[in-house]
Amino acid sequence: MKYNYFLLLYFLFLGNCMHSQIAFEDQSITLGVDVTVGDTFLGNGVSFYDFDNDGWDDLTITSSNNDAVRFFKNINGTFVEQYFVGLIFNYETKSVTWIDYDNDGDNDLFVTSVVLGNKLLENLGNMTFQDITSSSGISQSNLYTYGASWGDYDNNGYLDVFLSNRTSIVSNKLYKNNGDGTFTDVTLQAGIDLNPSFSFCSAFLDINNDGYQDIYVSNDKLSFENKLYKNNGDGTFADISGSSGTNILIDAMSVTVGDYNSDGFFDIYVTNNPEGNFLLRNNGDETFTNVAGSAGTTFNSIGWGASFFDADNDMDLDLYVSGQLDGSVPSLLSAAFYESNNGNNFTVNNSYFPGDNRSSHSNAIGDINNDGLIDVVVINNDDLIFLWKNVSPNPLNWIKLKLLGTESNKNAVGAKIEISINNEKQYRYTFCGQGYLAQYGSKVHFGVGTNTVIDYIKINWPSGIEETYFNVPANQTMNIIEGDGTLNIGDISSNKSYIYPNPVGDILRINSDRTINRIKVINTLGQDVLVVNLIENSCLDVSSLHAGHYIILLESDRGISNHKLIKY
Repeated sequence: MKYNYFLLLYFLFLGNCMHSQIAFEDQSITLGVDVTVGDTFLGNGVSFYDFDNDGWDDLTITSSNNDAVRFFKNINGTFVEQYFVGLIFNYETKSVTWIDYDNDGDNDLFVTSVVLGNKLLENLGNMTFQDITSSSGISQSNLYTYGASWGDYDNNGYLDVFLSNRTSIVSNKLYKNNGDGTFTDVTLQAGIDLNPSFSFCSAFLDINNDGYQDIYVSNDKLSFENKLYKNNGDGTFADISGSSGTNILIDAMSVTVGDYNSDGFFDIYVTNNPEGNFLLRNNGDETFTNVAGSAGTTFNSIGWGASFFDADNDMDLDLYVSGQLDGSVPSLLSAAFYESNNGNNFTVNNSYFPGDNRSSHSNAIGDINNDGLIDVVVINNDDLIFLWKNVSPNPLNWIKLKLLGTESNKNAVGAKIEISINNEKQYRYTFCGQGYLAQYGSKVHFGVGTNTVIDYIKINWPSGIEETYFNVPANQTMNIIEGDGTLNIGDISSNKSYIYPNPVGDILRINSDRTINRIKVINTLGQDVLVVNLIENSCLDVSSLHAGHYIILLESDRGISNHKLIKY
């Protein structure tokens, strides 16, 4: 009897550990971002992205008319405002996304506006920028763009962009990245609706796990159905909005994507007016079902930004929703935090965010101090922003991944990540622009509960490469370079190649049983530092490389082999 009693206490203890208490504090003033963005029609956007690649999630905030875009560098967990050469905006802006459109390893900037048109700013290095909109091929006219989402729809290794234009004048636009610094408007050729649709936002996602990025679009007003474009894999899309059940006719604001029930298929959350938000569960057969009512996430207020994330690291995705109202009407929520009940449904608990009662639109997630607890920034109307720091006591374990593409686009946008612990799986996807006018942090986060080791991490890169890492310790940030794991492209298993000496000084010798067509040397930032199409006498001159660790890719007509390389 005593044994059973203590066994019961043990399992109760485990249950409490896996559902640790959640707590957030607004530390915007303490951490150096006591700013307001003004009273902007339909709100402003925010990026919680590490813009200078130093490993810390920074903040970029758009502004109202006559105000500048604000840049706040994260310095060891506190923020200091920055001013960059070439980044001056004195008009109303809507969204900001940091993207590496040219795959050179630094982050360029794309800014949308409904006043003076959109801007593409190239990072020349050291965070100095030049406006290349006119030469890029992206329209300089005012398209009345709200959200911009980036993805590689043709899997050519370069990021394309979908522009959501909220107007009755201009349709949405899909621009293909040509890989030479220019873009081509392929809206018509790709099969995107040419009718203006009053669109707020969109997101690239893979609805059917076929390796191609599809597009979902949220349209405002009751005259414009939401759109789901299925990627045909040949540069075109099919409109499957009707057959998929995603052609909802509401005041749609956000497109927020996450696999809330961990079934391997990504679901879509769409905010709405007080009639209720939609949680579109992916059924795995290219159809979706609205389960917001049974899942408890209808909100029934004026919803705007929304973010899925694991707030307490208990291995399921929670949901935070921003609202336009200030809470003065008790029956209409200002905001809501929906805590997941083991991935089945949600329970609203706003006590975790005390004082969350300001009119707000956009929100985004990141990790302020790299402690593995996800934090939230909220942009409020004509009031100080919220910077909700996650101060949950007795935190559970976690893992964060920073993916760097080599064959894929540099920031690995469009990668699917699967982790498994005791056969319990979780899935994530890498985005560049989702939610409402939002960009999330640069790393992929998983909560892993009380577990200290992840059985495996599997990455499906946009290029088609699949890599798996086994027995990975928790509570760390892993920088993963594409090609540095279990390579799975072409006939790799029988491709015997060797490099020596390793570590190497100036001359590296390469021995392979097949003809090498190209050699790429990649640094730890995922940047190509040496590309050679032909070598003499099986020797490669690496004297120009700095001392450090690299990945070398040997490309032949039968596949790619990769090796770790140390330069002294």
